[in-house]
Amino acid sequence: MYIQYVGFTVAASSRTYNFEVLDLKEAREFAVRVQSEAFRPARLKLQDGPGICFTRLKQELQGETLESRTEAHLNIGERDVQEYLERATRGSLSRRKQHRISNRRAE
Repeated sequence: MYIQYVGFTVAASSRTYNFEVLDLKEAREFAVRVQSEAFRPARLKLQDGPGICFTRLKQELQGETLESRTEAHLNIGERDVQEYLERATRGSLSRRKQHRISNRRAE
């Protein structure tokens, strides 16, 4: 399966990120919407939009069955934002720790 980001649209209160999902059997289109209020200081940055939407879409597709297909239109909720920010913080801390270890070895 291949997930490709194809762009976004802006509405008054949200941004919708569009994706194409290709696999051996078919191609499908998905739209994932994020409310504009999620993009504020100490929350999501605009450049986080495609990433959080990709992550949510990938999660949904991985849980898909023949009886229960992923909806073509998804919404990012507060829980999605919290989980994304927690993962980003953990990843950032891990990268900083690795950087410090590498710098110590170089000294």
